[in-house]
Amino acid sequence: MADSHGPTGPADDDDGAEEVPVTGEVVPDKFSSDEVFQRIVADADHEITSGVRELFFSALAGGFAITITLLVYASMYPKTDSSIAAALLYPIGFIYIIIGGYQLYTENTLPPVALTLERLASIPALLRHWGIVAAGNFVGGAIGAVVLAYGGVFSPEAAAVAANLAAEGVYETSNVELFFKGAYAGLIVAGVVWMNFAARDTVTRLLVVYIAFLTIPLANLFHVVVSFTEATFLMLTGDLPLLLAMTDFIVPVMLGNTIGGVVLVTIVNYYQTTEDRLETARFEHVRRLSVREWLLGNLAGRSYVPLVDTVEDFVRDPESYRVLVPIANPRTESTLVELACALASTREKGTVHVAHVVQAPQQSSAMADREQRDRIVEESSGQLDDLDRLAEQYDVKLETSTIVSHRSFEVVFDRATRTRPDLVLMNWEEDGLWASARAERPLAELTNQLPTDFLVVKNRGGDASRILVPTAGGPASDLSADVARGLRSAVGSEITLLHVAESGEREAGEAFLAEWAEGHDLGDAARIVDDSGDVERAIEREAADHTMVMLGATEQGILSRLVTDSLHLNVVDEVEGTVLLAERATDRSLLQRLIGAGRREK
Repeated sequence: MADSHGPTGPADDDDGAEEVPVTGEVVPDKFSSDEVFQRIVADADHEITSGVRELFFSALAGGFAITITLLVYASMYPKTDSSIAAALLYPIGFIYIIIGGYQLYTENTLPPVALTLERLASIPALLRHWGIVAAGNFVGGAIGAVVLAYGGVFSPEAAAVAANLAAEGVYETSNVELFFKGAYAGLIVAGVVWMNFAARDTVTRLLVVYIAFLTIPLANLFHVVVSFTEATFLMLTGDLPLLLAMTDFIVPVMLGNTIGGVVLVTIVNYYQTTEDRLETARFEHVRRLSVREWLLGNLAGRSYVPLVDTVEDFVRDPESYRVLVPIANPRTESTLVELACALASTREKGTVHVAHVVQAPQQSSAMADREQRDRIVEESSGQLDDLDRLAEQYDVKLETSTIVSHRSFEVVFDRATRTRPDLVLMNWEEDGLWASARAERPLAELTNQLPTDFLVVKNRGGDASRILVPTAGGPASDLSADVARGLRSAVGSEITLLHVAESGEREAGEAFLAEWAEGHDLGDAARIVDDSGDVERAIEREAADHTMVMLGATEQGILSRLVTDSLHLNVVDEVEGTVLLAERATDRSLLQRLIGAGRREK
């Protein structure tokens, strides 16, 4: 590393120059182990939050690039009649991947594992990441193998060498040998990743990658993506069965690669760092996942810790009534907070928790700057302080916090699981938290495993003086009734109940609505029975005389339909007043959550 202060010794006396003293701090010419680890964790933070499409296609490109390694190795061998000469070009595919920034399964044993070891990401999140990258690598490698097998790229001699590579692994090497050869290869790749983050320039990285991956063919080791590509080629051109290729070749190598890489991380690199390894601007003071969250991930409601989360750990008062209000802009969503305060004011210990969600770009150098992070939190706190007057007006307790995360909509569910509110109240706006929801993962799962009741507001002024509550029965209608009663108590709302019956069944509809009203303490509310059978048309017609409409979830649920853009209720867009979409908390068994499709059946 060049010294910016110039030479530190005496100059040539003939030049008449004076000695220049050494000034400033001594700057080390290499990163410490803590600094390398911090760089790895920062990179893993981006990887673990990447979407499925981004990860898969980056991995697919990496898998296809691996076929270049097979191509040059198999082509050079018959021309030089030397395995050593052929091995000289073996690292070319890996150079494409690592210098080009593609995803490679063995490369991913280090960064995401580092994040998981720090309990900043869960084990299910790690396994998801590995699974997507491995699938992309295998698909890319298979496509390359098809081209090599049927595209006339290989000479007959080169094709024979390529087929023999897989045959040697399947028929001539035991599973135990494959595992340990794979473990050494995994250790080499993980070491390359560590050194790649320790290097300061591209030339050094290129040299490290080349020398390290040269050892794989020279030592007759096995890399799972290369092995999968070789096996696929033999399956296409020979008689290798798929099951035999997987059990006696791919799986042992994959296990070896994985364990070899993880062992290097856990035993060597991780434990050579100090306890202060995460004291960076990006992860300082962050709350690590609990053991349950770490082991179960989204099944426990949390799979990734946001970049910044200012909420403090607290003990939930079982007698309090908590309303969580996630917002994207405190200045424009005060009406939503006021609605939450009104609802909370009807309870003896009403508490409103406003969470300001600030979405950070996936790759944001600014968020690595502590001063920038502090400025965001300070500005957010100032905007949230303006909401205190609403809490004082309704005599409720107001809590505020700021979340900075690559995600937006998913952190709402995380916060709801963590703080356990009785109700989540949020806006539905095109430029709000919903806008970025469709880029996140896995929303169908999230919205069908609600941790609490949700009330989504299409806000058009928030006037709750005249409320229309359509009902056909069910848990969501129960929530609508609870909210309507709360607003009646807080602001004196007039409530009208609407039931749409089938043609000719008015009498049965009136009996149902009367019974439902009495059962929900709304016996004094106005009641309308429409026997047209057209639910949306009836709601639109009656909504013209009301300032607010409450709709309950049906079929797949409202939230799952909102985030997938499949909510086709014209009434939401047609009525002039505010629309509230209510959905009760839902639960599914562990088996359904593990193997289910994620969406409710109609």
